[in-house]
Amino acid sequence: MDLASIFIHDTTWAFAAEIVIRVVVMFSMIIVFLRFTGKRGVRQLSIFELTIILSLGSIAGDPMFTEDLPIIQALLIMSIVIIMYRLCTWVMMKYQPFEDLLEGKSLYIVEDGALVLDKIKRGKMSHDEFFAEMRQQGVEHLGQVRVGLLETDGSFSLLLFPPAETRYGLPLFPKQYQVADEIDPKHCYACMHCGYVDYITEPDQQCVRCECESWAKALDSEIVR
Repeated sequence: MDLASIFIHDTTWAFAAEIVIRVVVMFSMIIVFLRFTGKRGVRQLSIFELTIILSLGSIAGDPMFTEDLPIIQALLIMSIVIIMYRLCTWVMMKYQPFEDLLEGKSLYIVEDGALVLDKIKRGKMSHDEFFAEMRQQGVEHLGQVRVGLLETDGSFSLLLFPPAETRYGLPLFPKQYQVADEIDPKHCYACMHCGYVDYITEPDQQCVRCECESWAKALDSEIVR
């Protein structure tokens, strides 16, 4: 095996210098084109916009090192993609169904201290993912949350109950989110699947809302800001 062939092959100093120029030009153009999207970070990108970003990256990649691919072709394609993006955003502003088609809709994940059951059944949510989002916003249990909304850009918006209206809810932190082995009939327990809160008498009692048989001891502490 010839290591020189693996690392260098037929690369000349002239082509190496050309690669440097190509990379600098294409990298600069990607920055310029991304500025046209008006977004500041990946966190703010919807699926539609992320598709545009991936397309720009793919278009810019080949001209960086392909000798017989002129940069002007890549710039032309990138310009067309950006024009299409601008056109689509204009149409989305005019027609809501078109925006829903490209961007998707915001999803209600939590309502009145419990997880929205149909989103769970359709597999549109992951407990770990949304629990983590709520923990990062200082939420200790679902009883503190009036509404939890998954936005189209992947962020999570919360409306909280006033402290005086905080109710019992499913704990979100790992140490409290544990299956209860012993049941205190005087205490509330929360279904670990849907967040439904009830007084139960047996550890494997079936949830009347989702038919799950796993319960965690519910919390009713007020949120601390």
